[in-house]
Amino acid sequence: MKLKKHLSMLAAGMLTAFVLVATGAVKTDASVVLAAGNMNVSATISGSSVNVVANATSAPASDDGMLYLFAEPISSDTITTSAVASAPAGTSAAFTTSLDANTAGSKLYSKFIVAAKQGGTYVALNPGAYITNPEAIATKTFGRTERGKKGLLTAPEKLDSGEFVDLGVKQVLYNIPVGRILGPTQMAAYPTINYTYNGKTYQMNGLAVAEFDNIFGKYTRGGASITACLINEKEWMGRSPSLYHPMARTGASCPCYLFNNAEQSGVEAMAAVGSFLAQRYSDGQHGRVDNWVVGNEVNIQDEWNYCNIPDINVYAREYGEGLRVFYNAIKSTNANARVYICTEHQWDRNPKGVSSHGAVKFDGKDFVDAVNNYVVSTGNIDWGLMTHPYPVPLTWAAYWTGGAYYRNLVTHSPSTAFVSMENIEVLTDYFCRQELLAPNGQVRSIITGCGYTSTQGENYANAAMVLGYQAAANNQHIDAFFIAQEMDNAASIAQGLAVGLSNADGSHKSMYDCYKQLDGPNQAAYIQQALALRGASSLDQVVHAR
Repeated sequence: MKLKKHLSMLAAGMLTAFVLVATGAVKTDASVVLAAGNMNVSATISGSSVNVVANATSAPASDDGMLYLFAEPISSDTITTSAVASAPAGTSAAFTTSLDANTAGSKLYSKFIVAAKQGGTYVALNPGAYITNPEAIATKTFGRTERGKKGLLTAPEKLDSGEFVDLGVKQVLYNIPVGRILGPTQMAAYPTINYTYNGKTYQMNGLAVAEFDNIFGKYTRGGASITACLINEKEWMGRSPSLYHPMARTGASCPCYLFNNAEQSGVEAMAAVGSFLAQRYSDGQHGRVDNWVVGNEVNIQDEWNYCNIPDINVYAREYGEGLRVFYNAIKSTNANARVYICTEHQWDRNPKGVSSHGAVKFDGKDFVDAVNNYVVSTGNIDWGLMTHPYPVPLTWAAYWTGGAYYRNLVTHSPSTAFVSMENIEVLTDYFCRQELLAPNGQVRSIITGCGYTSTQGENYANAAMVLGYQAAANNQHIDAFFIAQEMDNAASIAQGLAVGLSNADGSHKSMYDCYKQLDGPNQAAYIQQALALRGASSLDQVVHAR
């Protein structure tokens, strides 16, 4: 299992650069890579080929004057295959190999390693580079649905009510338990769907697919842009075990688990499901999904992305490789889709300690940096961020009336402990930094999802929701503002989170009408009511536009 090698590297203090040898020896230190040439390697698709370009400040040593290109599986940390191309050794080298898309030999998910023979052994000159433009082979290029920022995490019970249309919602958010999709149907009325990808045939649950066809079809016909969150729920581990990371199969009772990039079976399963979903939901026939989120609040691995990996760099690499599998699967099918990571509202808090599950928490800032560093070092791609900037504490919508302790956790400083919609500009400012920009030089897409409990009174929840929406509407870097629930449910209420626009029985709260008017003709009246409760005379005092 490759993760054990990662952890042995950690113990030896060797986390970033390494050498891979043909015999499968453990990784050695960064100085060997630097001495060997410190190759910067990129891989891009051109037609039916992959072009790999390598550059170094000095020519690497080579027994035979040649450099060799290897296309390794993501799950491998050693050179296990035969070279697919070669070039003369020098400060630069160019290689071309076949992509072999949608065949058993597909290199769409390969880790490209340039190596030289030194002392009779292949020595890697880079830690691995991945294809950065999978959209080059996409067969679906339908335009995105871009109508506005107002969004909603919808309730299946409300699907046929038409409320998302009545609310004027422009975007909807829905969860897909990936393990429920993969595997045969258990009901004869909904036949198993056989899907062939990269030379293998996978069984997809016809009942689950029919349900999502119905859901996404109705939202698409209603004119909403759809964001689907891909989650790895505990409930489906027995059905689709290959989707679950080996370090997550320890029996911890968490809602969701890390996807499995560490085994080839996991990589293949993720790629197949990602391709299937992107293909099915890329046009109007079954509904169109514009955005795909990989995991929920993944920086909090002890709760929402369980995997017992204590080091943030190792964990970011494991998550980042799974992210890239879904990214390549989705973007190689639908060029206009976007793919997001997801964090919760702890920002620069540096949470300490280990949970009862044996896993740890990382704050959003450190996790974003770690994932970005890993992705950039192995081939930058255009991932975006979904964040959950709930008020602090979660159970107190009227955050401005909270005690000094909580108010001090949410500041307009770059080092704020938490990010809420009150100070969301801290996060978007951070994403304007050069090192975090997308490959095209633009700020990455950012979408938000949060809710405001009505347990202290709907007037406070309404005010917080109005101001949160205005913070999003006046920030050019935020592409969506999702309210967390369309309807209350018992589990959330038990935690003090009555964040639905409707009560648990389906009846509307005043929050329903408030949200309906947020971008309507009566929005000014709701803004004034919110400002009065907030103790402010203008939006400029409480909303930091960007």
